Amino acid sequence: MRGFLASSIGVTCAAALALPLTLPVTTATAFPAPSAAAGTRAADPSVQPGIPGSTQSLPLVPLAGERAEGAPGAQGLPRRDVRRFSLVGVAWDDPDTELHGRVQVRTRAVGTGAWSGWQDVETHNADHGPDPGTSEHSSGRLRGATAPLWVGDSDGVEVRVLPETSSRTAAPLPSGLRLELVDPGRADTARGADDDPPLTGPLSAETTAASEANALLAPLGATKIPALDRADTEDEMFVLRAPELTAEQLAEPYIGPRPGITTRRGWGADESLREKEFLYTKQVKVAFVHHTATGNNYTCAQAPSVIRSIYRYHVVSMGWRDIGYNFLVDKCGNIYEGRAGGVAEPVMGAHTLGFNHDSMGIAVLGTFNSTSPPTATVEAIGQLTAWKLGLFGGDPGGKTYLKSGGGNLYKKGTNVRLNVISGHKDGFLTDCPGELLYGKLGSIRSQASSLQGRP
Repeated sequence: MRGFLASSIGVTCAAALALPLTLPVTTATAFPAPSAAAGTRAADPSVQPGIPGSTQSLPLVPLAGERAEGAPGAQGLPRRDVRRFSLVGVAWDDPDTELHGRVQVRTRAVGTGAWSGWQDVETHNADHGPDPGTSEHSSGRLRGATAPLWVGDSDGVEVRVLPETSSRTAAPLPSGLRLELVDPGRADTARGADDDPPLTGPLSAETTAASEANALLAPLGATKIPALDRADTEDEMFVLRAPELTAEQLAEPYIGPRPGITTRRGWGADESLREKEFLYTKQVKVAFVHHTATGNNYTCAQAPSVIRSIYRYHVVSMGWRDIGYNFLVDKCGNIYEGRAGGVAEPVMGAHTLGFNHDSMGIAVLGTFNSTSPPTATVEAIGQLTAWKLGLFGGDPGGKTYLKSGGGNLYKKGTNVRLNVISGHKDGFLTDCPGELLYGKLGSIRSQASSLQGRP
């Protein structure tokens, strides 16, 4: 490890003659217009050559009769054939308008041709997103949306949006409702793994930049950042964080061994979709744990496809600059890099509305309101938080303060005392991360503290 660090530093220093001294950063600048691929809203968008994935965006229409389920003002689409997709959601024009009602979808599986039963889509998704007052929030591209739902490889769909009714009066639905159908892309079949993203060919400028953000942790273009033992992790921390380390950290570096992390290239991110600049906050004081509410009907081999779908949904359908989460964890305990900018850096996400500054968001793929998270997943969260919080001197079993940027639980400017490892619901009135995952946070805090070597 020491040899790798030294060689990496040498390569980085030599490259400084040709590259900027710092990664591209923005904190309050206007963003450039999205690329044609990111901004496509037509029902049949073109796909950038060599980059998998596409989004079909279909306007909803008024429903009547049996299809409306007796709900005045219902909207949807009758059964229809569509291009292949694997993830579905509903978006609308105004990000500050909430959908008060029920969204249900039925899908037809590729291969068998069988139609699913009606599946509910989580409508309360306004608790995620960039903080009010930030450049990402005021970009003019944000849209309201449900949580996305993973349905697997499908080529037919039916949807209905039923407004809440009170005393026979239906609540108005948001304007501009559209069904978003996301195809994460097909695999490079030559690699022999149907769910692996293609990794052949030269690196694009955007892929190079995302990979360079992890230059001291893995070679350029790496698909995986390897795990380290405790001693090598401490050595690495002194390299990565030397100027910012406190006297306490220098005397007693409480940090857990770095876990293995699949990079953005490893899960096949289309780097042309995101904003080019990286956005950073000052430090990482709190780790917020989430669930993606995408359902649990995926295999671990499909996890990269699920992540590519969520990424595309966040950027193309919702108008965010990048995927909202800093890290994602699947049901097998595999850890994935989320928002670009470097896994060891304080990258600002869009995961906990009002508390994205000085925090990170870890999202578990799945829904955990009535399903318990797997042991491997819980342990992976403990390993990740022990390492990442340790880089910034965070005590996983402790408490700290964050200032609210505004939300439905704490008004803007409120100093809020939070657990260093918190659930999304601790910062916003929401069910996320699901009751059964939230109930595991105590054991996650204990495990992370132990991995850091704290008494």
